[in-house]
Amino acid sequence: MLVGGAGAAAAALGAGIAAPSASTLPSHALGVPARVGPPPGVPSSCRVPHSALHGRSRALGLPNHGRLANGIPFPQETDYSFTWDFPLGLSPNPQWRRYGSEKLVLTLECVLSAYNAAHPNLARVGVADLSRRGGGPFGARYGGLGHSSHQNGLDADVLYPRKDLCECAPDSPNDVDVARAQELIDRFVRAGAQYLFVSPALYRRHLLRGPPNIVIPLAFHDDHVHVRIYPDRAPRQPTSGPERG
Repeated sequence: MLVGGAGAAAAALGAGIAAPSASTLPSHALGVPARVGPPPGVPSSCRVPHSALHGRSRALGLPNHGRLANGIPFPQETDYSFTWDFPLGLSPNPQWRRYGSEKLVLTLECVLSAYNAAHPNLARVGVADLSRRGGGPFGARYGGLGHSSHQNGLDADVLYPRKDLCECAPDSPNDVDVARAQELIDRFVRAGAQYLFVSPALYRRHLLRGPPNIVIPLAFHDDHVHVRIYPDRAPRQPTSGPERG
């Protein structure tokens, strides 16, 4: 998301900030082609369970005051997605701008590959900024308007599809294919997104909608939806003894 927006608490889930080498990254981080169906272990809803995660990435602190431990990069390009550099206005987006938690990358892959499978003749969906490698501040010093959040691997900017099928960011709300943009929003809602920050212009005209506690209009979002997911939390282990909750 660009500057501004709601903060959301994310419990510290681990320690360390070193990024893994390419040889240790899960295959979905290496720019592989689109797969048929959701990633292994992920249901068709795209709600990523803890059991589907095999890396050591951790979202630390808050989206607007946090770090990312062992993040993985979203692929530069796949059969269903491309990446977009907002400061330069071109594709691809440099790798250092698109690190996320494993859960975020899997969520994006699942939603976007399912969308592509449903619309094989439409343009691929663009993905702009996630977090920096290691997370932390992502303000204007890093290009463009900067972000007040995007600090701990739980945020991603996803371009709205364009009416003209250009694989580029919309220049104005009038360029947006609102039916397809709404479909993407619905898919992210089903995937369990915490927040989806959307175009105020399209929201006021009732062209983009959703649960009001999740789909929220916010300035500087006329060309993309800002997706924020919940951090991964391992299932609680059963407590031994008679008092179990």
